[in-house]
Amino acid sequence: MNRLISIELQKIWKNKASRVLTLTYFILLSFIALIASIKFDIGVIKFHLAEMGIFNFPFIWHFNTYIAAWLKFFLAIVIVSMMANEYSYGTLKQNLIDGLSKKEFILSKFLTVVVFALFSTIFIFVMSLILGLSFSSYTEFGIVFSDLDYLLAFFVKLTGFFSFCLFLGILVKRSAFALGFLLVWSIFEAIAKGVLVFKIFPESTIGYTIMKFFPLEAMSNLIVEPFTRLSVIRNIGTQMGVNDIKDYDVHFSSILIVLVWTFLFVYFSYKLLKNRDL
Repeated sequence: MNRLISIELQKIWKNKASRVLTLTYFILLSFIALIASIKFDIGVIKFHLAEMGIFNFPFIWHFNTYIAAWLKFFLAIVIVSMMANEYSYGTLKQNLIDGLSKKEFILSKFLTVVVFALFSTIFIFVMSLILGLSFSSYTEFGIVFSDLDYLLAFFVKLTGFFSFCLFLGILVKRSAFALGFLLVWSIFEAIAKGVLVFKIFPESTIGYTIMKFFPLEAMSNLIVEPFTRLSVIRNIGTQMGVNDIKDYDVHFSSILIVLVWTFLFVYFSYKLLKNRDL
């Protein structure tokens, strides 16, 4: 297993574009800390994000994982390119000639996906812990380490999304087309959601229930937006007569759906490769 991961990481690191994208991704993750420095005063209006409570425990776990999840597209390019390069440079065929089975090949790619997701999660955990201990008004042990299920959701979300990218890379073989397919699929899900929720089932929640089983929507449901949890936003909503009834929790059912999709993406990646004439 270590050998398979080592082979894949060497391929990525030796590719200049993949190396730059990977480093850019982790650098941008660290830029979340710069949000704390956003501060400006306009007359009586004072705006300081850190003082709004975004780095308070346990809210910080929700906020940072949600923001960091948007940066996953940098690694998505790396994952798709990683697979496309196997075809372009002929390394896939060479690896199989050298004795690597197709199952081991897919396993090596999936393990790389898991490593990326795991390192991202650890990075966010450490950075959030540092930011929280620096800015949070609550530093009690029980509060600091509550709501860590957002980190689990973040890990599952990245693993599922990167597995989808891996599948597309094998399906399409070209990184540009694979990323294009990802964009088209996201548009398809958005249209399907609009039709189901507002046209077919406008008077019930059936449309939302059906959409929970779509891959990208399922991943999105793992970590919902955190901004309306802030007391400042809630107070504004209360003054406007808007009651906050959103469910911000991480649900096991959402995690299970994404895990099933992850399994299917990896399984069909293997089936495609197994049945394809290389």
